[in-house]
Amino acid sequence: MNQGSTIDSETLDILLQELPVNWKMMLGIGIFMILAGTLGFFLSVYLTLGSILIFGVLLATGGIMQLVQGIKAREKRWLGKTQHFAIAILYLLAGGLIVWDPLAASAGMTLVLAAFFAALGVTRIWYALRCRRRQWRWVLPVLSGLINLALAAVIMLTWPESSLWVLGLLIAIELLANGWLLTFIALRVKQVSRS
Repeated sequence: MNQGSTIDSETLDILLQELPVNWKMMLGIGIFMILAGTLGFFLSVYLTLGSILIFGVLLATGGIMQLVQGIKAREKRWLGKTQHFAIAILYLLAGGLIVWDPLAASAGMTLVLAAFFAALGVTRIWYALRCRRRQWRWVLPVLSGLINLALAAVIMLTWPESSLWVLGLLIAIELLANGWLLTFIALRVKQVSRS
């Protein structure tokens, strides 16, 4: 394969096997996700509360479905029936509490997220120190760990106010990142397929 923009047919076949065929659909999805992420970025409070409510409704629905299934099963020799009902009731209670007070649920989930970022940061820094002792590349894991610790600190220092926007902001960032990724892949497929 030469260094120019032309690609030999064997390389083109390999690239097209790895990439989706319908680049227009992928481009449309990518653009939609970029727009949704941008909108979510500016409406992160509503995105946070909406996602919390949806999560609560899904949990409660799952609990109701498990209860109905357990009642309709009518199996006398089912050893796991008690556990099945206990899990169903836990789902129903957790979902109900989230729907009842989505602000409190958001505050709790934000604390869990801050703890997750802190643990992730410490783990990445520990890994980087091990890499450094072995003369491996260690700067990027340290940087990543420090970013995680900084995120945890920002969330904790601004809590409970941060519980209104953190979850929505992270969802918006994910939508934007995935939207741009899909857009770039679609444009690359378009470019490769025309070569």
